[in-house]
Amino acid sequence: MIPQLGRAVVLDHPDHLEESTSTANSSKTISRRGQIHPWERFCRWVTSTENRIYVGWFGVLMVPTLATAAIVFVLAFLAAPAVDIDGTGRLVSGALNHGNNLITGAVVPTSAAIGLHFYPIWEAASLQEWLTNGGPYQLIVLHFLIGIICYQDREWELSYRLGMRPWISLAFTAPVAAATSVLLIYPVGQGSFSAGMPLGISGTFTFMLQFQADHNILANPFHQLGVIGVFGGALFCAAHGSLVTSALFRRGPSRTSGWVKPAWARESEGTYSFEHIQVNQQKLFWRGMSFRSSRSLHFCLAAFPVAGIWSAALGVDMAAFGFDPSSGANSYLQQTTVPTWIDLVTQVNLGIQAIEDQPTAQQFPLVLGEEPEEDNALLNDSLLNP
Repeated sequence: MIPQLGRAVVLDHPDHLEESTSTANSSKTISRRGQIHPWERFCRWVTSTENRIYVGWFGVLMVPTLATAAIVFVLAFLAAPAVDIDGTGRLVSGALNHGNNLITGAVVPTSAAIGLHFYPIWEAASLQEWLTNGGPYQLIVLHFLIGIICYQDREWELSYRLGMRPWISLAFTAPVAAATSVLLIYPVGQGSFSAGMPLGISGTFTFMLQFQADHNILANPFHQLGVIGVFGGALFCAAHGSLVTSALFRRGPSRTSGWVKPAWARESEGTYSFEHIQVNQQKLFWRGMSFRSSRSLHFCLAAFPVAGIWSAALGVDMAAFGFDPSSGANSYLQQTTVPTWIDLVTQVNLGIQAIEDQPTAQQFPLVLGEEPEEDNALLNDSLLNP
């Protein structure tokens, strides 16, 4: 390349620079041999958009944190020992080498005896104690949250360097908020990392059922908005895809003939007609539902599920600290208990537990169908009608 006035010019070899003849003082980052300083070379590599995968300054922190979380998760999922999750000595196993499979396996949360204390390896008396108290769960969760936040900021950094608007980074804040609510904010509100979601398939469903039983999250208006946003966004995206497919122009008989457009199509249009989509969209939903441009249409397709996930995360945050907008004196809910089959099982278990606690008081017949003795019948009547 021809040297330009006032700055160094890159030659064919990126490690060597040719100094301009008109400059009096060379740059401090260039050595006397004409090579770039190692730190300057590292900075250029980190911020370069020509790499196959953009690194970025946030990526410098993202890569080690996510790698640490992934490696520890795999090791704990495969061979972690049983964890005293309740802090009572009752061990719960979630590793594969303890008989679990890919469905039932999970990384068990940190013990309730640890609470919210920061519990790194060096705070435990031994590695076995750290594993028994569920230390890997806290390590995985904290590194994972730092990693996904850095990934979201890395998307903003890449958009900035490419001259793009940061909508991708803004949209990714929704899953970051959801993960932070379930893995960090909810345990903080409950006072222990043991209340966090187990890292596994069955553990996730168990957490959801327990969350519903404790907080009735399905009645939370913000969670309902989240369901509307996610499923409604999926519906709109599916409808949009079908409408675009229905509006595609027919390809010509040969590759060189291009697209065959009908008489009503304009020459400036590409491979489909946006106006044709709007007409079919009004027929599919309701009259008057139209967008001025494809940009506004795609913005709504992205904003709808993002707002929904944000609302669901807010509902989890409110439940974490005991604030339930669906309850209270002026609630629109009837606050009635809905009986289910699990209630019958619970009642049966309570009856069995009562028999085990008081083996001498035979309040139930030993064999189904037999009548209890007279004394026991009187005892039952006195218990039922005090």
